[in-house]
Amino acid sequence: MIETTKIKKETLKKYFGFENFLPIQEQAIDFILAGKSILTVLPTGAGKSLIFQLPTLLMKGITIVISPLISLMQDQVDNLLANGIEAKMINSQNSMEENKQNLTAVSNCQAKFLYIAPERFNSQFFSNFLKRQKINFFVIDEAHCLSEWGHEFRSDYRKLSNLKNDFPNTPIACFTATATQNVRNDILETLDIEQANLLKVKIKRKNLIIRCEKRFGDGKKQIINFLTAHQQECGIIYCFTRKETEKLSKYLNEVGFTNLCYHAGLTLKERKEAFEKFKKEDVKIIVATIAFGMGIDKKNIRFVLHTSMPKTLENYYQEIGRAGRDGLNSDVLLLHSKGDEISKRKLIDDLPNSDYKNMMYQKLNNMYRFVISSECRHQYIANYFNDEINKCDTICDNCLHRDKEYQDISIDAQKFLSTILRCNQNFGQNHIINILRESKTKKIVNLNHHQLSVYGIGKHFSKEQWQSIADRLLDLEAIVIDNEYRILKITPIGSDILKGKKIQIEKSNLKEQKSYDEYKSEIERNENFESFRKLRKQIAEEENVPPYIVFHDVTLDQIAKKLPTTKAELLQISGVAQKKIEKYYQPFINLSTKLSSQKVNQFIRQSKKPLNETYLKTLSLVKENKTIAQIKENRELQTNTIIGHIKKLNEHQLITDEKKEQLFSPLIKNFPNEIKLWIEKSPRNYDTLSLQKYLYRYLEIFSKD
Repeated sequence: MIETTKIKKETLKKYFGFENFLPIQEQAIDFILAGKSILTVLPTGAGKSLIFQLPTLLMKGITIVISPLISLMQDQVDNLLANGIEAKMINSQNSMEENKQNLTAVSNCQAKFLYIAPERFNSQFFSNFLKRQKINFFVIDEAHCLSEWGHEFRSDYRKLSNLKNDFPNTPIACFTATATQNVRNDILETLDIEQANLLKVKIKRKNLIIRCEKRFGDGKKQIINFLTAHQQECGIIYCFTRKETEKLSKYLNEVGFTNLCYHAGLTLKERKEAFEKFKKEDVKIIVATIAFGMGIDKKNIRFVLHTSMPKTLENYYQEIGRAGRDGLNSDVLLLHSKGDEISKRKLIDDLPNSDYKNMMYQKLNNMYRFVISSECRHQYIANYFNDEINKCDTICDNCLHRDKEYQDISIDAQKFLSTILRCNQNFGQNHIINILRESKTKKIVNLNHHQLSVYGIGKHFSKEQWQSIADRLLDLEAIVIDNEYRILKITPIGSDILKGKKIQIEKSNLKEQKSYDEYKSEIERNENFESFRKLRKQIAEEENVPPYIVFHDVTLDQIAKKLPTTKAELLQISGVAQKKIEKYYQPFINLSTKLSSQKVNQFIRQSKKPLNETYLKTLSLVKENKTIAQIKENRELQTNTIIGHIKKLNEHQLITDEKKEQLFSPLIKNFPNEIKLWIEKSPRNYDTLSLQKYLYRYLEIFSKD
């Protein structure tokens, strides 16, 4: 067991560049290594791909990965190849010759992974081909597509239930980020996976700041304010229709936010070009419909902006999941209005009566409740997916603005509810608001509703403000909407409000919000980072891959901060795998050494008390990976003097804390036990005068060895 753990850790570092596993990764990997079928539900960015990629490297045979989109397959294949792992892909965009060569490579055991679409199983030839291969396990990615309860059900996915018959002894590993309890149960039953083999992590995305705002007018002012807070960052703007997409894209280009448009009405060539330019960061903003879908595996998307409300929480959660896959802070904003809910409900109205239609009504209601809710956004999403988490406190608008101002609307709420009663609970929201605002529509006059005692008692509020009050009543479940006829009904909670129960609304819900200061990028975009980003872009263009295939932003940021000048130092940075060292060591070390030298020179110029030449000579020997003993011998100085140099260099940030620890480590092995205990008690004792005395007294003999 200890040996297996060691091998897993070594493989993790060698091929993926990480020191430790994320939550449930190792447990899921152990299930796969034990030959068990599993269903893993975890948020986007939680390391899903590594769960099935790592065990394959420890097993004989090939892994078949079933994925819904070609672009998603291509990203994963590119990443695997960049890490020195052979992977192939069969798809309709390949030529017949390319697909034939890839199948031949699989037959000759020259690949560890084969990526395919579920439709491929419609071919008897392909099924027979797979039966001749040594398959260690199947992977079903985006497994929610398999369930009829899922928001993206695909019949070809449903047919994957045949895998249990055609390959009865081959386990299946399923993965999804958007599965309610009904969907999870459906997947488990369809693929005959034991309930004990369901693995979940908490729904909460700790690096996503989630916000919803009522949209004012066309929302352009709000969009510009948002984009201004994200200068030079990569992001996606989702629109509802093709026309809206094209109109907004044109406007943003005119006002200086360079972007490309993407929707299903463009030619395949146009869509592919836009997608590639976004991946390669030739353009940083994409304005798109949901046609810009699941196939986005770009790690450094810093924001996702919805200009209108999505159809379901599953859609929304999956779309915002495209932000922050590198684990760094990312910003998501949803602009909405009551009209969004109405337009999407009309689409459902046109469906034939069925359980599916009722389910879509319910999903839309949940989505609308989410956007108007005053509760923690992360907690709301978790509850929807049958998960339990604490309130986020700092990463959603409702928790961030706990000190926001509230306005008592008890009397106005009573007016709204009274109007519903006067209309015998037989009309929808717009009609109720028109009565309150003294509208003279033909419908009101014909029904004699202008004669009601409540007619005109709400003229002090605009239509939009009354909609906000209606939203608040929906949020409190004081009213409900009949699915079929859109009629408002009063609940017992609403009756309590009519009897005098007080309610409040956030003042911000009655006026436009303008600030986006809560988002703070974790990337330090200084000159060093920009220099490394230019180098990364140059290498990516030479290799014809997206920049994040070379190194993710989070890795690049650490390189820019630590400025490693040796292979060992570069390899210590998270995300730097052995294959990346082999490919990119020289250009990155050359630049890092250059910037490190500039940092030393800049420090000497700017410091009021610059380090003299003797410190810099010691620094040069440290950069050559010399030990304290070797530096002492080279410099012909006392051990305690060299130790003093190292401390001073560390204080001036010319060597890292890790490097200081590395230099001191061999000395500590020779300490008397009482000194070891003294140091272990408090690492701060490294920096005391007493330690220097102990080193001087006890280590002169050791340093001569």
